[in-house]
Amino acid sequence: MRINRTISLAAATSALALLTACGGGNGDSMAGHEEMSSSAPTATTAGASPSATFNDGDVMFAQMMIPHHEQAVEMADLAATRASDPEVKELATKIKAAQAPEIQTMKDWLTDWGVHPDSGGMGHSMPGVMSDEDMKKLEAAKGKAFDKLFVQQMIAHHNGAIEMAGTEQANGSNPTVKELAKTIETTQQAEVEQLRRILDRL
Repeated sequence: MRINRTISLAAATSALALLTACGGGNGDSMAGHEEMSSSAPTATTAGASPSATFNDGDVMFAQMMIPHHEQAVEMADLAATRASDPEVKELATKIKAAQAPEIQTMKDWLTDWGVHPDSGGMGHSMPGVMSDEDMKKLEAAKGKAFDKLFVQQMIAHHNGAIEMAGTEQANGSNPTVKELAKTIETTQQAEVEQLRRILDRL
């Protein structure tokens, strides 16, 4: 991956200060990643991109979470026409509303870092992701059968995202990316609890 390393002295100093502030939290498995941290151009859209300092963990998180979120949105779209339970439909709408903007945010980050959004995420094993067979079963289901299958699959899907978010918080270096990971973890943990309550009554 080629990253633009041409930044002003002031930006370099700021990036170094941020990296120093974030240092020390990475595990041994990430030793050496700090040395690989690169600088990207300043974001052109306020709030759309994180600050310049990032590492391989941040890149991997975005590359993997984008297709993971995209599948959740696909599952939520199915619920709009196939679910019969009002709470399932409502939660599916909520999931799509939260995750669709996060997908674009992460794509913007990768673009600013000089990494193509589709350059490697699907090449890695993503916890909780549904297989093609799983998705076909969900597409074929309707009514109460869909509701139960959707809830079961989304619990597994969310748990996978929570695992990935935890990895980013442990191994990432960019505070904005880690903040999103924490938001994903908190939001989806609450939704898992709601999904389990729904499953208990279906």
